[in-house]
Amino acid sequence: MSSSSSSRAGVMVMLAASLAGLAVAFYAYITPLTGVTGTLGAMAVIITCLVLAVLSLILPAMHGKIGRILLRLIILAVIVGTAFAASLLHLWWLVAAMAIALVGLMIAIFRSAPAAQPTRS
Repeated sequence: MSSSSSSRAGVMVMLAASLAGLAVAFYAYITPLTGVTGTLGAMAVIITCLVLAVLSLILPAMHGKIGRILLRLIILAVIVGTAFAASLLHLWWLVAAMAIALVGLMIAIFRSAPAAQPTRS
């Protein structure tokens, strides 16, 4: 498997985990007796899951080393913040989804294509 396809696999894992987290958060927000029905915290994790999905789609299209590093740091902050908020809301499936998203981010970071090396002639 080439490094580019491995990086895309990491991005796909992040995207799938963020969409799964979105489904869990939306279910908890609209379903009565979940303990977080209609709360601001549940709405916040819905929004952060949407942001994470969008950032996951933007990451492969980024050019430039600084931009990629900055976007990865933002994605990391969103994942950790969403997992923390989900733990406060006792949404453990959402915490698990964010753990999977973190694994996807690590795959995308460590399997990304190396920068072009100058050739010696």
